[in-house]
Amino acid sequence: MYKILTLIAILFLSYFNDIRFFQAAYCNGKPSPNAQPNLNPIINEKPTLVKEIKNAKLYRIGTGDDSINVVHLWGTPYEMGFAHGTIVKQELTGLIEAFWKYMESEIISGINGTTKGFFRPDFLKRVADLGLDVALDIENAITERYTGTYFHDEIKGMSDATGIEEKKFRRIHLIGELTKGSCSMFGAWGSALPNSKGLLQLRALDWVVDGGLQNFPEITVYHPNKNDKNGHDFANIGWSGWIGSIQGYSSAKLAISEIGVSYPDESFGKESRFGTPFTYALRDILQFDETFNDAFNRLTKGKRTCNLILGVGDGKINKFNSVQYSASVANFMNDTTLKPEGDWHPKIKNVVYHGMDWLCPSFNEVMAAQISKLYGNLTPENAIRDVTSIVQTGSLLITYYDFNNDVIYTANARGDNEHGPRNAFDRSFVKVNMTELFAEQPPTN
Repeated sequence: MYKILTLIAILFLSYFNDIRFFQAAYCNGKPSPNAQPNLNPIINEKPTLVKEIKNAKLYRIGTGDDSINVVHLWGTPYEMGFAHGTIVKQELTGLIEAFWKYMESEIISGINGTTKGFFRPDFLKRVADLGLDVALDIENAITERYTGTYFHDEIKGMSDATGIEEKKFRRIHLIGELTKGSCSMFGAWGSALPNSKGLLQLRALDWVVDGGLQNFPEITVYHPNKNDKNGHDFANIGWSGWIGSIQGYSSAKLAISEIGVSYPDESFGKESRFGTPFTYALRDILQFDETFNDAFNRLTKGKRTCNLILGVGDGKINKFNSVQYSASVANFMNDTTLKPEGDWHPKIKNVVYHGMDWLCPSFNEVMAAQISKLYGNLTPENAIRDVTSIVQTGSLLITYYDFNNDVIYTANARGDNEHGPRNAFDRSFVKVNMTELFAEQPPTN
């Protein structure tokens, strides 16, 4: 079936293989001048064990409405997928069904012109011509050759445990390639930090806060069999059943950031639908790469797809680069080579940053100003209080990676039945000790 779909895709998408969307315009919107610091207390508590089964443990960390599931998985990719689908079956099923329903509603609105901006225009045209299921199956078919078998094995495990079709899992995981999300990142080291020690990295995800994802926050900690070729321990920071990486931290002290680019310039060149989905490429960095150079080689030599800004931090050498990323380019940037250039995107020593998009003066100006105010005293606590809250970035999910202390600080948007501020950047953050997560021992049963 996938061979047939691949043939259809090659014929149907020949026009779209060299996609060029040069906006020659700046992003819309700006932070509110009335934005307030985030003064909520940071939650620093040990995870509480909820239950354990074969190859999995479920913990809960945080308090009240600001709590998160922590799922530990052991075994082969299939075994980890099956254990995942078993131990949080209700949450995983709830996420898949809720987000699928949301996508269907956005597709209808997008095609009818009621709402704009969630899906790429070329994908909406494909759905109008072929239907949502077929359009996503074509996306899967043309990316399958660039996708590791371990993804398929893990999905099969979740499917067998939950009864949800494998195809549905695969379709959901291609959405990141097809939607428009605005996000932010920075990496800071040396003189930007107290005592010039360590590396601090931000990954702020600005995406839909009412699509169902916000109800199922989860840190998924993978402990693959050490005698297999399935990599090392790493943590996905996201939602139940979401196995691509949009935020994450590995036992090799590598971490990732990402921004969707809706306002590129001509230096991006072309996009393509044929390549490795970026959430899979980012997961491969976390799962397999030991060094910054490994990640550099993966991104520069890989088959790339859409316009993005990626970020890679290595806490072993206190190094962070952002990456101008498309089918045409993979340009790694440090604090002296940072682009785009402009008065609204000033270079700051030992800091690499991007606010919301590539050509986005309004957010970059505010981010630069807030980082500069804290320069020399840029800590996770201070950045939570005065950077992301004032820039107003990280609506759905936000994580600070503190490499020097091997901890993360993370917050999720308000769930449907929760209270408090809606956006993650205004809520209490949960502090998580990554050394302890990676040292977790498997269940005894």
